[in-house]
Amino acid sequence: MTRTHRLFQMMTTLRRLPAPVRAQQLADEMDVSLRTVYRDIDALRGLGAVIDGEAGFGYTLIEDAAMPPLAFEDDELEALVLGLRNVSVIGDPALAGAARTALAKLTARVPPRQARRLQHAILDARRFDPPAPPRIDVAVLRAATWDEETIAFSYVDAKGAASVRQVDPLGIVYMQQTNMLLAWCHLRRDFRAFRLDRMDDLVRTGKSFRPRRVPMLRDYTARLREANRAQPEGQD
Repeated sequence: MTRTHRLFQMMTTLRRLPAPVRAQQLADEMDVSLRTVYRDIDALRGLGAVIDGEAGFGYTLIEDAAMPPLAFEDDELEALVLGLRNVSVIGDPALAGAARTALAKLTARVPPRQARRLQHAILDARRFDPPAPPRIDVAVLRAATWDEETIAFSYVDAKGAASVRQVDPLGIVYMQQTNMLLAWCHLRRDFRAFRLDRMDDLVRTGKSFRPRRVPMLRDYTARLREANRAQPEGQD
């Protein structure tokens, strides 16, 4: 972790944890020493961050009053908090963590009355039968999809047949009981949907299919809408 990334993470942690945040909490959250915490607090103050408190009493981040608060209607905030909490339940570990961090940042930038609505929201998201956890690093899959790069992986279909696939990843759909990759399959020469919990040994091939992802995804989703089925057609 670079020092710049660590300082950014400390600001995020100070926003997320209830104030005042003790130095030991920061050290545990960031997996660093107390000495590093004290040094980073001094560095942040030197860069202009207003952090109240001291060692032994805890720290409170004072947000910059010169920055205008974000303007949201109350219903918009309710929608945001529900969406972020749903992502924290159904998303892969990296995406779930990002949702929690985004909610903390949002809470720090809205007016105090609305910040309290976020901290004590009446809406929440729960899944009593969540999708099976993926066996791949979904962050790598998302990066390859954004970069429009062909991927390879091993796969076991619904009948138990194993195969090795190369596909052009187009998008990821989070469904009620499973999470699916929508893709163009080089083996089948057609669009296919793959369950993330049946994928293993994911690698990026370095082969680009840019700039075809958006039109290909548009064609596939149009086909799915026409089919009007509960499960995407061509599921492997």
